[in-house]
Amino acid sequence: MKVDLSFIPDSESGDWKVESFEVKRDDLSQRIALLKTGRSVTEGTYKRLKRCNTVVMSNTPDEIRDFIHFTKKATGSILINGLGLGCVIKVLLEKPEVTKITVIEQSKDVIGLISPYFTDSRLNIINADAFEYKPLKGEVFDYVWHDIWDYICGDNLSEMATLHRKYARKTNWQDSWAKSECKRLSKRERSFF
Repeated sequence: MKVDLSFIPDSESGDWKVESFEVKRDDLSQRIALLKTGRSVTEGTYKRLKRCNTVVMSNTPDEIRDFIHFTKKATGSILINGLGLGCVIKVLLEKPEVTKITVIEQSKDVIGLISPYFTDSRLNIINADAFEYKPLKGEVFDYVWHDIWDYICGDNLSEMATLHRKYARKTNWQDSWAKSECKRLSKRERSFF
């Protein structure tokens, strides 16, 4: 699946930047990435969100595969922690059975770069920290998605557990970006000690 973000222009705000990039067929860096991480990017033109020199998110096929199980399942009222490039909300807004999307994003710069290009009335983007945000009293979400991490690593698991506990009574279904990969990495990291 491809999520077209060509409608979002390349731009900068503070430490954040949205930029287009191209991967050529025989890009050596992608072979190295595949060997090191098991993830690589197929030939094509993509968008990425960077903070300083760190790529936080892109619309590459691997990143889309990371959330597609969530977007296929999600209906009704949805909470998303982390706006990123808006890939998840773009897919969700194409589903008429999605009635409301609340996005919690910590960075005002990211909101300024991305939110003007999503004008659907079902979407509400709130500038807040995912760990500190308090839903309205009595508010319940059908589905919750947590995607606030820059890297896939075992260290993310404790924060994932915190967010899952926080929303345990506010939803019947929730998941976190690359949780199963983080668990595998955590097990591998423990086996070295």
